Amino acid sequence: MSNINDTVHRVTQRIVANSRDSRRRYLDLMDRERDRQPDRNSLSCSNLAHGFAAALEDQQAIKTNRGPNLAIVTAYNDMLSAHQPYGTYPPQMKVWAREVGATAQVAGGTPAMCDGVTQGQDGMELSLFSRDVIALSTTVAMSHAMYDGMFLLGICDKIVPGLFMGAARFGHLPAIFIPSGPMPTGIANKQKQKVRQLYAEGKATRAELLDSESASYHSPGTCTFYGTANSNQMMMEMMGLHIPGSAFVQPGTPLRQALTRAAVHRLAQIADDPAHSFARCIDEKAIVNAAVGLLATGGSTNHAIHLPAMARAAGIAFDWNDLAELSGVVPLVTRVYPNGSGDVNHFQDAGGMGYVVGTLLSEGLAHRDIVTVGGDDLSIYAQEPWLDGDVLEWRDVGESGDPEMLRPASDPFQADGGMRLVEGNLGRACFKTSAVEPERWTVEAPCRVFETQAAVADAFSKGELDRDVVVVVRFQGPRANGMPELHKLTPPLGVLQDRGYRVALVTDGRMSGASGKVPAAIHCTPEALGGGPLARLRDGDIVRLCARTGELSTTADLDVREPVVVTEDENGMGREFFAMFRANADSAEKGASSMLALAGL
Repeated sequence: MSNINDTVHRVTQRIVANSRDSRRRYLDLMDRERDRQPDRNSLSCSNLAHGFAAALEDQQAIKTNRGPNLAIVTAYNDMLSAHQPYGTYPPQMKVWAREVGATAQVAGGTPAMCDGVTQGQDGMELSLFSRDVIALSTTVAMSHAMYDGMFLLGICDKIVPGLFMGAARFGHLPAIFIPSGPMPTGIANKQKQKVRQLYAEGKATRAELLDSESASYHSPGTCTFYGTANSNQMMMEMMGLHIPGSAFVQPGTPLRQALTRAAVHRLAQIADDPAHSFARCIDEKAIVNAAVGLLATGGSTNHAIHLPAMARAAGIAFDWNDLAELSGVVPLVTRVYPNGSGDVNHFQDAGGMGYVVGTLLSEGLAHRDIVTVGGDDLSIYAQEPWLDGDVLEWRDVGESGDPEMLRPASDPFQADGGMRLVEGNLGRACFKTSAVEPERWTVEAPCRVFETQAAVADAFSKGELDRDVVVVVRFQGPRANGMPELHKLTPPLGVLQDRGYRVALVTDGRMSGASGKVPAAIHCTPEALGGGPLARLRDGDIVRLCARTGELSTTADLDVREPVVVTEDENGMGREFFAMFRANADSAEKGASSMLALAGL
């Protein structure tokens, strides 16, 4: 605490003050839950017998309360590359639990959709709300009151936030997140990006594009660019919810297996320790650490939505003002694609999260004094795991292995963090600066207004956007159509930028951590549906976007105009079932969650 940065301290204390009532209610609830259901023996004999009937060799241990029984909540499926490795985890984890006198059961599964598969498709409109579904699935899994701790097996975009939110409602128990790790490096990221732009210009065939993409996304494991999935793993390290150093160890390696085994042993060890419960690990300082890590590494803009929602689930109030103020003092210490040339495997080899945590702690930019699943503070997360023969050990990281990818916080790539808050008469939005050249941080130009991604692509193909232009894509917010990612806009807008035009994007939709080099004001709130300012823009209005001054404005007189009303067909691909999520979702800055809004959280 003594060397913590003044701004980090001030923001943390403001969050504590703003959260005082909600945090107290949350902790009181967790204490009541612990007292009400102290262990599974409080179940009736019939309830309990149902709970261990299928446990086979673990029946007697569960029946006699011989040791902790640990829940496995898994997002396994074998379509999603990052989650395919989880298929083998539960049988191994049961064996490792028995090694320390514990038992483990798969408590339940959650969905795990892949934004990479649904980009630009109708299914993408289910993506953000799948986070609420995952949170609900997690609570269903944990509702059986059979467990003394939780393993959360998930890694990708909405999946970790959803697991986190669900786990928070059972925060009287300890919880450890277990990643699967990134796939090995494929083709160079610059080559992948080049083929995408050539295809957007009609200079590459679909077969050539597919060959390029499949050389990049080629095997089990997380995609290797630094998008939302890998930003998730960074945040779990910064909050102390992993076994230290787990984030970016590849699947199928001895070290990966050793870390998972260590997680099983550790959860069994802390199962009876209220001081290491999820509710005590995740406090205001832990949320600030996650935000600091996001800024220091140029992480995914999706977490400007997810982190407020995750915090709310634990009774903590965190908003874009907090993120923007932290961004003013947290330096950018990494350059991982799309913010640099190397991927997360290169990042791991250069020192990875151990280096990042260490340099942030040394400069007082992260809170050391948080309770973690790995120990009593964050210090051990400044080390890296390794195998000494068959024994898992941790060691100091030392200097950066690649100064073009990792730098100390005292000599960063950029003096401030990777995100800015922009606001004005068009609302409030996020601007990810870390991937955009500083000379492009300000764009002022006539706008062209669209209601769909397809319309943008059509205008691009007709040459209608070959000029300085601010592309506005509206009616893409949570209440309009579920706030899909608009990642397919990046290649054509990138082509326009490469042709020498000054181009920017303004939208109430989402862009992922792969949003790339085009300046963009995203997650604009209030959204166009319901009369937000974007609904009053017209083609040709002058729009100014400036990350330096934090401006998002137009010279047009919006007050004299009626908002445009757009009604889309939301049937098909199951979208009709998600009408209740759209109707009740709150704003992007609050987390865009109908579940939290209706729960009064």
